[in-house]
Amino acid sequence: MPSTMEDRGLAATWALAVAQLVSWGAVYYAFSLFVVPMEHTAGWSRTATNMALSVGLLVSGLAAYPVGTRIDHGYGRAVMAGGSALASAMLVLWSQADNIATLFIVWAGLGVAMAATLYDPLFAVITRRYPDSFRTRITLITLVGGFASTVFIPLTQGLIDSLGWRHALLVLAAINLCICLPVHILAIGKGSARSSAAADSASIKAVNAESTRRALRTPVFWALAVCFTAYYATFVALTFHLVPLMTERHVTQPVILATMAVIGPAQVLARLVWFTVARNVSPKIVGMVITTAFPVSVVILLVAGTSPILLILFAVIYGGANGMMTILRGTIVQDVMWIEGYGAINGLLSTPSNIAKGIAPISAATMWAVWQSYLPVEWVVLLVSLVATAAFGIAMMYANRRNQRTRVAVDQALKPSSVRTEYRLEQE
Repeated sequence: MPSTMEDRGLAATWALAVAQLVSWGAVYYAFSLFVVPMEHTAGWSRTATNMALSVGLLVSGLAAYPVGTRIDHGYGRAVMAGGSALASAMLVLWSQADNIATLFIVWAGLGVAMAATLYDPLFAVITRRYPDSFRTRITLITLVGGFASTVFIPLTQGLIDSLGWRHALLVLAAINLCICLPVHILAIGKGSARSSAAADSASIKAVNAESTRRALRTPVFWALAVCFTAYYATFVALTFHLVPLMTERHVTQPVILATMAVIGPAQVLARLVWFTVARNVSPKIVGMVITTAFPVSVVILLVAGTSPILLILFAVIYGGANGMMTILRGTIVQDVMWIEGYGAINGLLSTPSNIAKGIAPISAATMWAVWQSYLPVEWVVLLVSLVATAAFGIAMMYANRRNQRTRVAVDQALKPSSVRTEYRLEQE
């Protein structure tokens, strides 16, 4: 019986991993491919369409905490299944949009859907459902999800070329609905981690609420919040402006394409390395490597010029750091804080970083407009990425202090009363 339950759990994890691949591919990665076709047929400006995307990212950030709280209360299946249905509905509405206001409504809805279906809510579900093996399962899920752009960018482009952008959206909506909705209903299960007793339900809510309040009083939480916000702000800003940055430097088109093509496989390779080797290494050590690797990649970009070798090296480190960061983001809270109320805590951490994702590309564009050069943007990205590195180090320092205090308290509790009394007298 245990082996059967374990097999079912592994099958559910694989199914959820495939659903992540579809969710990321159908909603997040597909957007950039629709911008130009919408410009040509609907007449919407690139600025307006990207503003709609920013609205979606901002809404996703604001929705992260209430979504996490619902998962803590045991409604993981309802949250993720509802998010999948909403995503498909918004893709259908997008296909019928005939004005820019509708596109903004679509992306506001997709923002809620992303908050309910992408990595963060699933990490919360996995942590609650599999507290003894969530690290391995999260790594597996991100490993599969890393192929989302590889699968869906050519698929979406082929659909647009053959069917037009409106019908392509309908196909993506059908794929999302037919795969993600049944997976989230069947793989998560009814009432996962939720007690049917009202008293137990009230107790769970009280524990989760206290856990959240406790997190807000913990320096580790705030240091991690600064770390993740700074990291994702810089990563998204650089990602959205990397092609025009290299174009400004007169990097040849083949080298630009090669550099961009390396980033995705580097993310997957880094996750594979974590899955096979680094999962046995302390997350604190891996985290310091990741948060240090990102500013190193920015330095390489600063000095690369038009060198293909240096640009490919940048892409390998840049993509690899982000690939591992996704896993670190899903496991570090449990490792240095606690599991109780993880969904709400994770949501609180996601809120500022998701808002930063929405603001960062526009901020980088504004800086470029002021200086008419990407060099100041690169220096700002480097400085903010170093803030992420320093914040992670501070978080680990406070986590170590908390662990030391916990060990001392446990040791004292285990000593005989006479020894504790003698120790207390010596301290006085």
